[in-house]
Amino acid sequence: MASQAMSIWEVLGVLLGLAYLALAMNQNILCWYAAFGSTAIFSWLFWDVNLFMESALNVYYLLMAVYGWWVWRGNAKSNRDAIMPIESPKLIQSWSISRHALVILGVILLSLITGYGLEKNTSAALPYLDSFTTWGAVVTTYMVAQKVLENWAYWLVIDTVAIYLYVDRELYLLSLQMLIYIVMIIMGWFMWSKEYRQQESAATNTVVA
Repeated sequence: MASQAMSIWEVLGVLLGLAYLALAMNQNILCWYAAFGSTAIFSWLFWDVNLFMESALNVYYLLMAVYGWWVWRGNAKSNRDAIMPIESPKLIQSWSISRHALVILGVILLSLITGYGLEKNTSAALPYLDSFTTWGAVVTTYMVAQKVLENWAYWLVIDTVAIYLYVDRELYLLSLQMLIYIVMIIMGWFMWSKEYRQQESAATNTVVA
C-alpha cells in the first residue's frame, strides 16, 4: 500500500514538474505554481529514499517558486493592477564568462565539501553526486528566476547527472522525467535564445533611433 501511494505521488510530482518546465519555456508565470506543487511532493519522496541533499533542495525550490513568481511578476510594482499576470515582464539576460567560471568553481567546491560531510556523517546515497546536483540546481533555479539565458546549459548537465542518481535509487519515473527534461531543455534554449536576440536587436534599434 505504501509503495502504491508513493507511486501515485511520484506520478503527480512528475506531471507538475513537466508542466513547470513547459510553462517556463514559454515564460509563463504560472510555471511557478506548478513548481511549488511538484517540489512539495518531492521534498518528502527524496527524504524517504535517503537523498537528503535532494530533499533539502526541494525545500529551497519551494521558496524559489515564490521568489521566481515575484520577480517574473515585476516585483509587484510594474503590475500593480494585475492580480495574476500570465506573461512575465522581465527580460532575458546573459551572464559573462567570468561570472559563469566563478559560479561553476563555487558549485564544485561546495559539492566536494558537502559530499565529504555526508559521506562521513550520514547514510546518504551517492553523497558527492547528490551534492553536485543539489548545489548546481540551487544556482540554476536562481538563474531561471532572474531569466538568465544560460540556465538551460546548466540544467542540461545537472539533469544528465540526475538520471544516474535516480536510477541508482530505483526512481525510474523520475529518471524518465529527466530524459524528457533534456529534450525540453534543448527546446527551451533555442526559444529563449531567439527572444534574447530579438531583445538585443530591439535595444540596438532604439539606441540608433
